[in-house]
Amino acid sequence: MTTAGSKPKPSPPRWLLAELTYACPLQCPYCSNPIDYSRYKRELTTAEWLDVLRQARKMGAVQLGFSGGEPLLRQDLEQLIAESRKLGYYTNLITSGVGLHQERIRAFKEAGLDHIQLSFQAPFKELNDYLAGTECFEQKLEAARLIKRHGFPMVLCFVRHRLTEPYVEDFLKLAIELEADYVELAMVQNLAWDLVNRKVLLPTKEQLARSEAIAKAYQEKLKGRMKIYYVVQDYYESRPKACMSGWGNIFLTIAPDGTALPCHAAKILPIEFPTVRDHSVRWIWEESPAFNRFRGFDWMPEPCRSCDEKEKDFGGCRCQAYLLTGDMTATDPVCAKSPHHDLIERATLEAQSAGEQPLIFRNPKNARRVLDRSSS
Repeated sequence: MTTAGSKPKPSPPRWLLAELTYACPLQCPYCSNPIDYSRYKRELTTAEWLDVLRQARKMGAVQLGFSGGEPLLRQDLEQLIAESRKLGYYTNLITSGVGLHQERIRAFKEAGLDHIQLSFQAPFKELNDYLAGTECFEQKLEAARLIKRHGFPMVLCFVRHRLTEPYVEDFLKLAIELEADYVELAMVQNLAWDLVNRKVLLPTKEQLARSEAIAKAYQEKLKGRMKIYYVVQDYYESRPKACMSGWGNIFLTIAPDGTALPCHAAKILPIEFPTVRDHSVRWIWEESPAFNRFRGFDWMPEPCRSCDEKEKDFGGCRCQAYLLTGDMTATDPVCAKSPHHDLIERATLEAQSAGEQPLIFRNPKNARRVLDRSSS
């Protein structure tokens, strides 16, 4: 426990996210990878990743996610999974499913992988493939069948925004058909490419109200059979989320080049984040100025510092505050108490009044006008 005015001693990291690569066969216009992801060429080697896994486990990390980009592009993934199993991690592969075939998934099973999370861009081919920037829907369906055939617990992550929000029930029907164990009705959070495309992707309040009602109905209907997680869009909330359960509190992300981050989006902040090539994981977590920057409450401006909810939301998202205000210490503008809340109100009004807009993809060749939903 910490109190206002105290500098907390950090507990060990519990969740390690290993972003193995920023490379990806998809071109999603809401990608959470850095806008300038192509700059990051020198990925950690197999030996370097194994060292990171051992250090973090020794500190107490128990949950391990292999992510990207697309982690299936790493040919050493089986080796990393096998070592993680020996170390005692619970391992989760977070994938688009593109490149997941019979031989590979059998190798993952033999290596000891525990869990697979598979993402879909939309619940039907035309919109899914449009948003992915490539034909992949049938590959995703086959990946889901392989996951179930080999006995893995399966999370289906359905990405929601204005173009897919009308199809929440279709997502859930697809989850039932594919026999998902868990469903995450995720929402783009306007931090990277999804911020670039905010005018196109931000859903309307009416869409969200309808989706929430559908999600709740299915949660009740499928209770005991399938867990359904419904993620709310920040911009329509009056209080911010407890981003990553607090800065440097539980989650440790290692980027493909070895940069250590308190969340996958934090690279956009004007902070010099340490790298595992230069420092031990323990020093990074416990001693580095970057990881201590927003721990505790001393850094908080008003109204956060005097707020009786600060131990619940930790001041909200630092990345969101920086991207919207230019000040990473500002109160998250999502909060109705923030002096910058008008930025959120303006953004929602702007998005809802915007006409048809072009989507901007990671690959400029895919930049085209919004798909005509009437054809889907």
